[in-house]
Parts: sequence; C-alpha cells; structure tokens
Amino acid sequence: MRFARLPAGAPTLTAAVPGPDLEAASYVETEYRAAGTVLRFADDRTLVDPAEAATRVLVRAPADPARASGVLVVEWLNVSSGNDVAPDWTYLAEEIVRRGHAWIGVSAQYVGVEGGRPTVGELAGPNGLRHVDPERYRDLRHPGDAYGYQLFARIAAAVTEPGGPLAGHTITRRVAVGESQSAFALTTYLDLLAGPAADQLDVFDAYLVHSRGRAGLGLGASGSPHDLDQLRTGPAVAVPETLDVPVITVQTETDVLSPRFQYVAARQPDGPRRRCWEVAGTAHADRWQVGEFEEFLGCPEPINRGQQAFVLRAALRWLEQWVDDASAAPSAEPLVVEGDRFALDEAGNVRGGVRTPVVEAPVEVLTGLLGDDVPLMCRLFGATRPLPDAWIRQRYASPADYLAGYRAATDAAVDAGFVLAEDRAAVLAEAREELVVAAFATR
Repeated sequence: MRFARLPAGAPTLTAAVPGPDLEAASYVETEYRAAGTVLRFADDRTLVDPAEAATRVLVRAPADPARASGVLVVEWLNVSSGNDVAPDWTYLAEEIVRRGHAWIGVSAQYVGVEGGRPTVGELAGPNGLRHVDPERYRDLRHPGDAYGYQLFARIAAAVTEPGGPLAGHTITRRVAVGESQSAFALTTYLDLLAGPAADQLDVFDAYLVHSRGRAGLGLGASGSPHDLDQLRTGPAVAVPETLDVPVITVQTETDVLSPRFQYVAARQPDGPRRRCWEVAGTAHADRWQVGEFEEFLGCPEPINRGQQAFVLRAALRWLEQWVDDASAAPSAEPLVVEGDRFALDEAGNVRGGVRTPVVEAPVEVLTGLLGDDVPLMCRLFGATRPLPDAWIRQRYASPADYLAGYRAATDAAVDAGFVLAEDRAAVLAEAREELVVAAFATR
C-alpha cells in the first residue's frame, strides 16, 4: 500500500460523544490516503479481479513511539448511517489511550467513501467522504465492498512500513475490531480465514467482534456496496473451529434475539481460542454512544443505559493478554432464552449472561428488545425503565443497603474479569443512588 498524508484539517468522522483529549494524553491524530491494488474473493474463496483502490485511514497514536504499548487496534469503520462512524473507538477510547495503544480507523466499505443508501436512519445531506468534503477526499476511489476484506488486511499490515502512518512504531499485536455492520464484515473475514487464500488476511493476532448477527456480510460485488437487508436472513455463520488466534464476540440482548440480528441461531460453544460474552441489560446501541444527543432520537422511552462499555474494555484487555501469554479470557454463560423470548429475573431483567452491577443491583429494567411499534432507530437503542418505588423499598433496606449491594456487584464483576480494576471507580459512579433515595422519600 502507498500512504499519503492528507492536508491539515478536521477529518470527517461522525461522532456524537467526544473522546479523550488526545493532546493532553500526548497522542496525535493524522489522516492518510491509502492506495494500492487489491483483489476480491470469488465464490470458491480464491482471490481474483485486481482493482485499484484509494481509501481513507485515520490514525490516533502516541506521539512518542517509544511510549507506545505495541498494540494496534484496527477498527473497520461502520457505515450503517451512510457515513463512517467509529462506535468501538467511542466505547474503547479510554482503555486504548491509558494503555498507550495505537488505533486506526479504516474506511473499508464502499458507502463510507462513495456514498449510498444507509441501512439505518435517513440522510440529511450528502454522504460518503468524496461527497461530504470533495476537496479533501477527491482522490479517493473504492472499487466495491467485495474488495474491502483484502483492503482492510493490507492496510493493517502496511502501516508500519517505510512511509506508513506508524513507521517507527514497533507493533507486536494487531487487534481487529468492528461493531454492528462492521461485525458482520468481521464474521465473514473470520470465515474466509478458513479458505484457500487465508494467508492474504492472516495479519491480525486477535479479534473483537461486537454486535454481530446470525450471518456474515458476504463476499460482496464489484463496484457496489453490500445489501445488508438481504444478507441478514442468510445462513448462520460460525467462527471457524480451526482458528488459532483469540476471538471474543460481545453481544447485546438486541443482537441475540431481535428479528434484525438473530444471533441465537449462530450460537456455538466456547473453544480454546474463542469466547462469546452476551451481556445482560444491554442494547445494540446505548446512551454511551449518543450522550446528550439522546433527545434528538425522539424515542418514546429513555434509551438503554447499560454497561457494555466496561465489558468491551475488559474484552480488549483479555485479547491483549491472551496473545501475549496464552492466559485465556473467562467464559460466560449465555443469556437465558426460552422459546422465542428471554427468561427474566425478579426485577424484569434478562437472566444469565455477563452480569454488570446495574442488573445485579437493579433499580431499573434495562432492555435491548422493543416491539415493532417503535421506530427502528429506537429499537436499536433499547430502553431504560425505572422500577416502582415499592419494589425498590422491598428489595433494599435503605439507600446504604443498595450502595453496598452495588459495590459488591462491581467487585464481583471485576473479580470475574468482565470489568477492569481501573474502571471500578467509573462503574461505582454509575450507581443509581438518587432513584433509591427518591423511592424511600415517597414512603
């Protein structure tokens, strides 16, 4: 791949929530054009039809390579809104920066560069980098989603080469991450690793697959984007048993059982290098992603306020360690499904799965499943429903009793490996003490 730094200026990357202060953390953000010849996968999984590609790579890395961790997190940017978004950067940024990891976001898909129909929401203007900022991105060209897999791999492999964005950095571990449509893509990517051209994609040391569905994104076609709506009902795709690198799949309630995702049909037992963490009380998207912009969604209920962000950070840490010393990540029981619905606990939260403090010491029902009577965007964001005051008073002897239970649940999650010790204070700060105080004030 050939890299050329784009001019100084603000990169185009949709984000509702600001990340860490990169300058204060001694990080630099740079943006590059990455160009080269790439191939697509034919139906027999061989590589065919070379085409020229030129896409965008956004880089956030320690300014001093000597202070970097050696871990490179490579995010397949999400295009479901019609523009590039980095949802896993939003969830993982705190962990990435405090550990000194480098991060790159790759515009791997056609829509992110050339524009096209979004799969969620409605367009309010031009989309695709070439149309949003024609001057800055005029030299980009994407040959179609069929070429995205090798494009993603070749960029991840080449960034440390002379002239690359991370030349001078020593990268010892490359971790691929992707959420939602990007997780569908990583599902197909992993499936391709069991094929005859696996060596062309075998550049990552670990994978964090976040919020996938039953199927993969498929092989795609030249000159066009994937049709995700058509692909959703495809056959269930499993993580290949033959993979010898660690894979952690993190799933929300929405992903497991909603008609749009139906991951339940692709469930498989954990293996020596494979884990799936289904997180109770979570939705496909949540308030962590949108912050104060929640009101613009127009949802009939407060959106999900679960704690998947902390679980994702723990997953990234486990992948880092798993590569290093073969210290395997913990397994988690799946969410409990009975027939076509979840089994619920006494509070109304889903049973089983990874248990965070907000479901173990509940004062709310946190759900990722809503009916078809609400807009699609709201179904993706789930809901948060306060429990009745009388229920809270029956469950807890006092606000102090609630806080003690919440602290105990936090410590249990840390001990189990699903929350990092460094995040303990942040998790404790999310205790809903005010709801318990209000419940006792109504007696």
